[in-house]
Amino acid sequence: MIPIASPLINTEEVNRAVEVLRSGIIAMGSKVKEFEGSFSKYTGVRTAISVSNGTVALWLALEAHGIGQGDEVVTTPFTFIATANSILFCGAKPVFADIDERTYNISPEEVVEKITSKTRAIIGVHLYGQSFDLKSIIEICEDNNLILIEDAAQAHGAEFDGRKVGSFGTGCFSFYPTKNMTTGEGGIITTDDERIAEKIRLLRNHGEQGKYNHVMLGYNMRMTDIQAAIGIEQLKKLDEMNEKRRRNAEYFDRNIKAKGIVKPFVDGNVKHVYHQYVLRIEDETGMTRDEFAEYLTSKGVGNAVHYPLPVYLQPFYRKLGFEKGLCPIVEEIARKVISIPVHPKLSEEELKYIVDVINGD
Repeated sequence: MIPIASPLINTEEVNRAVEVLRSGIIAMGSKVKEFEGSFSKYTGVRTAISVSNGTVALWLALEAHGIGQGDEVVTTPFTFIATANSILFCGAKPVFADIDERTYNISPEEVVEKITSKTRAIIGVHLYGQSFDLKSIIEICEDNNLILIEDAAQAHGAEFDGRKVGSFGTGCFSFYPTKNMTTGEGGIITTDDERIAEKIRLLRNHGEQGKYNHVMLGYNMRMTDIQAAIGIEQLKKLDEMNEKRRRNAEYFDRNIKAKGIVKPFVDGNVKHVYHQYVLRIEDETGMTRDEFAEYLTSKGVGNAVHYPLPVYLQPFYRKLGFEKGLCPIVEEIARKVISIPVHPKLSEEELKYIVDVINGD
């Protein structure tokens, strides 16, 4: 079976992790600081604050901006559930806007329709590795005095108008094993606002300001030096790994020719880093998406659906009162999308085999 994802971990990461273990300084030490400095430089921001995972990154970003009870945050329902859950963690209400039917990213026009007097922020998701329309969303934020949170969990190294994502608003990244780079688990928040950065530092470490001096209620959401050591080496390879993903995607773009299969649409002003390569299965294939998934699996081609349900149709969110029909485009797209392997470990033979299977050759 050709796996849908495969972390690229080599001797450099192993040696760095062993170095930390032998040092005896395993918690949040010098490697965390080094990794934060490297990541802030890479994304082009003043500050990067590491945390325990990507969900925490979103949660603490919202908390640092003062989002809380009675506030509304507009976001997309076509994402991993953590995006919306982070809003609930703060006591705020997620408000779901429909998506652009070409990019599957949040639609600026739909966002405008969802803004009320209670709206405090917008969380846009750079879905599958492609930036959402930052220019339009930033204008909406400026016109309505809203905070912009970038969920960049799938978009390490992606760009909008030649600038790295995570550098426009408050950026939130995940380093889960299947991401474009990994620390095993972990996350990071990027910002140019030192006031926000300092509040996040306090929140992630028990509100501690100086040894055993706790100035606010905080949490234990730190990154370890072991994770950071792996991240240091992964970040060095990120551009190379992303370029391999892009070359693999270009191969699919050129060679997948099966009827009824819609390949990814890429906006002209973005750099897509293909966390996922997502096909849309239309009726002309003669198969439903789920039948197509079964076909791929039977041929040894790994696949996954990202995502089969809009967040608001998840059982827990249905209990909160959300109903079907809220975002019609998302509901349609969620029935049709399927991800195929695009990761950097794919060989030329595997790429050709995947294409041949999809084309029915």
